[in-house]
Amino acid sequence: MSEDLSKLGLSELYDQLIPITPPPEVPLTPQTAGWLILAAVIGALCVTAIAVWRRRYRANAYRRAALAALQGAGDDPAKIAHVLRRTAIAAYPRAKVAGLIGDDWLGFLDATCPDVKLSQTDAGRALLNAPYKNTAPDTDLATLARRWIRSHSTRGIAP
Repeated sequence: MSEDLSKLGLSELYDQLIPITPPPEVPLTPQTAGWLILAAVIGALCVTAIAVWRRRYRANAYRRAALAALQGAGDDPAKIAHVLRRTAIAAYPRAKVAGLIGDDWLGFLDATCPDVKLSQTDAGRALLNAPYKNTAPDTDLATLARRWIRSHSTRGIAP
């Protein structure tokens, strides 16, 4: 038999090869229910995360507007006082915030943001006096106001 093969040319030997049958195609879809359930759970989590993010983004639109207004106010205490008052009215019930003056106003700002204590600083006093008399620009007040806008909490405040 080896003699017969040795007399054949390369193309004849190639023609005698048995063709290889390709394996069946591998499906790209999951074959078990577990993967389908996992995909559904991950999809639901993604939709929920997007919905929560969107709700928070919309709920904090007043903060972004207040920070932009604060940027325009510079270090002017009167303008900062106006921005803080508008922000508080946007975040809390108007009836609770609009009538606050003096130490009650500073106490409200302190209570709604524990890491900003305006009532214990000179910047807080400047905030109280700014709408009524000219006061010198105060960079500490702008910093504290920015911190209050970013981190005040509306939880626990009854309407």
